Amino acid sequence: MRTQLTSYFARLLAGDLSAFGGPATDDAMAGHIRAEQMSMVLGYSVGIMLANACNAIVLAIALWHSADWKLALIWAVVVAAAAIAFGLQSHAARRITKPQFVSRRAMHRLVRNAFVLGAAWGIVPVAFFADASSGGQLVITCLCSGMLAGGALAFATIPVAAIAFTAPIFVGIAICLSRNGDPAFVLVAILVVVYGTVLLRAVFVNSFSFARRVIRQVEAERTVRQDPLTLLPNRFAFNETLDAALKRLALSGEEFAVLLLDLDRFKEVNDKFGHPAGDEFLVQVASRLQRCTRAAEHVSRIGGDEFALVMANLARPEDALEIAERFVSAFTEPFPIEGRQIVGATSVGIVLAPRDGSTQLDIMKNADAALYRAKKAGPGTVCFFEVSDDRVSRDRKALQADLEGAIAREELFLVFQPFLDLGANRITGFEALLRWQHPQRGLVPPSEFIGIAEETGLIHEIGEWVVRRACATLSDWPDDIRVAVNFSAAQFHNTGILQTIVQALADAKVSPSRLEIEITESMLLSKYGSAGPILNALLELGVTVALDDFGTGFSSLTYLRKLPFSRIKIDQSFIRDMLVQPDCAAIVKSVISLARDLNIDVVAEGVETADQLEYLRQISCDEVQGYLISRPVAADAVLKLLDTKKLRATFAA
Repeated sequence: MRTQLTSYFARLLAGDLSAFGGPATDDAMAGHIRAEQMSMVLGYSVGIMLANACNAIVLAIALWHSADWKLALIWAVVVAAAAIAFGLQSHAARRITKPQFVSRRAMHRLVRNAFVLGAAWGIVPVAFFADASSGGQLVITCLCSGMLAGGALAFATIPVAAIAFTAPIFVGIAICLSRNGDPAFVLVAILVVVYGTVLLRAVFVNSFSFARRVIRQVEAERTVRQDPLTLLPNRFAFNETLDAALKRLALSGEEFAVLLLDLDRFKEVNDKFGHPAGDEFLVQVASRLQRCTRAAEHVSRIGGDEFALVMANLARPEDALEIAERFVSAFTEPFPIEGRQIVGATSVGIVLAPRDGSTQLDIMKNADAALYRAKKAGPGTVCFFEVSDDRVSRDRKALQADLEGAIAREELFLVFQPFLDLGANRITGFEALLRWQHPQRGLVPPSEFIGIAEETGLIHEIGEWVVRRACATLSDWPDDIRVAVNFSAAQFHNTGILQTIVQALADAKVSPSRLEIEITESMLLSKYGSAGPILNALLELGVTVALDDFGTGFSSLTYLRKLPFSRIKIDQSFIRDMLVQPDCAAIVKSVISLARDLNIDVVAEGVETADQLEYLRQISCDEVQGYLISRPVAADAVLKLLDTKKLRATFAA
């Protein structure tokens, strides 16, 4: 009972209309209604405060010749000064964008201020009426009546504030009238009660109607401003919040921060477990993220797996860091989805306004740059924007712009690194490696532009060019030589990939068995759902498939059992250390033995010394590749390399 009573008074003093029998709302809706109520009060407050100041001056003049003129003058000066100060403050607040949420504490302050102002006017009839002249009494009566009406108008949407303001005036009038036995004052008292009742009833009726109108408006706007899946604000709502923060920054200097988040494993969940699981993952993520924020702030979903938050009224950068770390910690516990425990992670980029920008374009561009650096550092990383991020971002965009026309300008080319068959001691094929000769930057490493190509979708055009060029080059080689082409996860997401391969083979007039597609374990992890059918289709076509960088990904044995690989390539990190670290040697021998039992060929990558080559020969590795055999060579050097008898003699057993 005591708890219920405490809760009731908390709602009452916060202006919640449910305390008076009005429409019940949740905390978010109540905060939004309070914001609308506060905006209405601020709209009236400048005029009401000017009226207060004028009324105080009029009262001082009316009582100038009374015995209490000094006290009246002091009272008038204090009330007028306070009214002017509050009016100026309200005018400044009106210039700042209206908040979307107002806390109970802010409403408590408003009710308290309304009571203080009402008490100041409630003193007037008690202190000055009895000794005033008939003219002064008339002025006091008019002023108190006017203040009752003005208070009802100013707080027309907030019954508790209207009561807090008018109650002291009613009490003051009652005390004043009770001191005088004149029947005329009894009539005045009756009129005051009647008028006051009508005013307060009008306040309640208006406030309930106002609240219902706000609720309908908010519910209607949710379809435009709310993400239908997570029920979080969407990009449109986020942009509005950011615009409002920028306006407050310009008008009052209120600093803020923007936090940009990206889920590190959403695509993995979506592709491996299906879209329903991905949707449920997003819903649970949204719920956890929202619990990390302050009451008046809301995380927004601005993209498929991107979320953002505007932190208003930022006192210090550490506050933004604290919220970001809460976001990261929210992913500590797995997400229970469809009977599975799915592990998630996020990276966060932070910008501080105005330090990192004062326009929406600059802020979001810099937030994206900070997030990019955080993602490169690994899951769970938080990065503030740095000037170097902007340089990196501009450089990436310039590189992207140049990459878009690289094929047309014939800046891309292929080099080929051979595979050496240890049993036959001959070259059996080549891996096609993409290179970019930039006119100003020189030779751009694939590590710098492949990621950009995947992010922008250019990888499809580039990948098609690579397949066609590799097949065309292959047509000039002996029929027993194959070419291996690397494919990325993004290419396997393209439904036209099979048609591209078929067309490239047909145009070059080469057998499908001479084309080998290399994919990595990390690609399988992110695109497992779509890789299986495509790989089986390639197998039916006659194309061979190799699993690259074997041992560096996850669940390798599952892939070997379920997917049609013709060849696996042991990652060079194991080959480099196998002669000095027993565990690496054990892994290499185990992989070769396992592959032999599964009837899968093995290629050892990164062979650089004769001792490595000899060891691999002893443990029956099928093929090797590395600088010891040959560095990548241009297409016109392949036939010469195939005819080199010295090469065969060098690597003979």
